[in-house]
Amino acid sequence: MPVHVARPRTREELVETIAAAAGAGRVVKVPGSGHSFTEAALTDGLHIDIGALRGVLDADPASGRVRVQAGIALRDLNQELHRRGLAMANLGDIDRQTIAGAISTATHGTGSRLQNISAQVEAIELVTADGQVHELTEQSDPDGFRAARVGIGALGAISAVTLRTVPAFLLHRVDAPLGLDEVLGDFEALADGNDHFEFYVFPYTEKALTIVRNRFDGPPRPRSALNVFVNEGIMQNVVGEWIFRLTRARPALIPRVTGLASGLLSEGDYIDHSFKIFSSERKIRFTEMEYAIPREHGPAAVRRVLEWISSNRYPVAFPIECRVVAPDDALLSPVYERETFYIAVHQFRGMEWRPYFAAVEEIMGSYGGRPHWGKRHLLTHETLAQRYPRFGDFLAVRDRFDPRRAFANAYTRRVLGE
Repeated sequence: MPVHVARPRTREELVETIAAAAGAGRVVKVPGSGHSFTEAALTDGLHIDIGALRGVLDADPASGRVRVQAGIALRDLNQELHRRGLAMANLGDIDRQTIAGAISTATHGTGSRLQNISAQVEAIELVTADGQVHELTEQSDPDGFRAARVGIGALGAISAVTLRTVPAFLLHRVDAPLGLDEVLGDFEALADGNDHFEFYVFPYTEKALTIVRNRFDGPPRPRSALNVFVNEGIMQNVVGEWIFRLTRARPALIPRVTGLASGLLSEGDYIDHSFKIFSSERKIRFTEMEYAIPREHGPAAVRRVLEWISSNRYPVAFPIECRVVAPDDALLSPVYERETFYIAVHQFRGMEWRPYFAAVEEIMGSYGGRPHWGKRHLLTHETLAQRYPRFGDFLAVRDRFDPRRAFANAYTRRVLGE
């Protein structure tokens, strides 16, 4: 419960607000859109809403460099880039997050040759508790820049970001249900043979929905408005909501329901502007854990999670989501310097998730798994320091930018220490 909520309208107001709060000994947190499942943005001190800082400050179509304020939502950013003939090279499947929140939590898309959103950042403007504005780049402050790219809100308040964009492009998306053995057996070829590859598998089943997206030069062939309304608006969100409510009320039905759902997986084939292909509308409420493990262990880890669910008859109907991402060099990036397989597990709202997530976390830990910073996890700084090779370097940057811990809370103390 923050004691006060501030809504600065300019960078100068943001600087003044932070400096005044820190001078009064009050802690500060800057939530983004509230999309994350962690406690990273909670505070009993000052809550700063940066929703008014959402403009495009500069854009150079020739170089692709675009400077934006930190509070701009990805949905709005995509539209602004499209108007200028530009696009993000890779995105996740949700576009509600602010750009600052997305990079601070290492939000990612999918693609064996494509990196996460924070790796598309060229410069970060960071406001620290002493009222200083730091312009961080790879050239000016390599460790500071690599720390701030995935800073989980522990270094200061991001006020602006310079992004490296690409010319606008089309994506050809194909959805196809396949047997799980086929998907896992051909995983390497599927991951390397497509620009973007991911798959979903329902517990208690042996079928997966594969989704591939590839760059395309031809004309768009988008879904009709009716198709979007029926498939996303009705089938995925309305019907899906009632199915999950049924399984919450009658958990014994879950194996039968997931078997039926996997049999109804439909094919899809369409072409559209990249940001429209990347994102989807998600209205069903759930909680989620996601882990990044070395890519070569992905198929085995999926099998272990499914076997745990089945052997424990655990009541979970949500599919498991699997993706691949290229390495990067942000100090706290879950994909730091390794080819990565992401496994995300979910549980419908109102249903117990802790035993399931704890079991998955133990499985992922056997592969040296690193948690997605925007999703639930139960690890502390003692374990995290062993999983992230540059953890100590991040702490050194934190000591430099926030020595008095003006941006600390219970979450940062758990995952970073005092």
